[in-house]
Amino acid sequence: MSPARTLATAARVLRQLCHDPRSIALMLLVPCVMLFLLRFVFDGSPGTFDNIGASLLGIFPLITMFLVTSIATLRERTSGTLERLLAMPLGKADLIAGYALAFGLLAVVQSALATGLAVWFLGLDVIGSPCLLLLVALLDALLGTALGLFVSAFAASEFQAVQFMPAVIFPQLLLCGLFTPRDRMAPALEAISDVLPMSYAVDGMNQVLRHPDVTGDFVRDSLVVAGCALLVLGLGAATLRRRTA
Repeated sequence: MSPARTLATAARVLRQLCHDPRSIALMLLVPCVMLFLLRFVFDGSPGTFDNIGASLLGIFPLITMFLVTSIATLRERTSGTLERLLAMPLGKADLIAGYALAFGLLAVVQSALATGLAVWFLGLDVIGSPCLLLLVALLDALLGTALGLFVSAFAASEFQAVQFMPAVIFPQLLLCGLFTPRDRMAPALEAISDVLPMSYAVDGMNQVLRHPDVTGDFVRDSLVVAGCALLVLGLGAATLRRRTA
């Protein structure tokens, strides 16, 4: 793996994104708009906004980056760009890391905007540090990026890439503890939720919401989300094909 090739790949992806300001605006603004709407949906119940808003602060970046990454990567596969790149002395790990770095930088901006809006403008009341909230939101966005890169290998069209969201994201959304605590679910569902990374993302957000200091559970949850992102990126590199069928 070459850092120079990884950086060159990331720079190319970012240059392409700069030519699509509409997509960049959607990526950055949609989570903020959703949080804004949520705040006024629960205008008469600030406590409910605190409980749900912190969790969604991690879920929105994950979903947005999943969609954008899977579709953007698939577009390059179907246009033959990836095949041409891999015909050059460019390793699969360089390519995946470059894509992850480029979309990861966008994830940093997106997470910072959403966290700043929620904490300083919408009044999200967190006991812990907003920086920890930002850290978890960033890890969630990176996980969404990794999942998007991975599933793009199995989709033949942009329509199919979108269809992966109900299969990959929705079950995690239902079982992550957003709607009901995980320990109140049926034992089988709780066991499934224990192996889904979004569950640890939501748990990490709740740790920041309720504790002033970094707890052992927060460290565990953050490491699990980061480890899952690295694992999925590795799987994405392993499934990358040098020739498009």
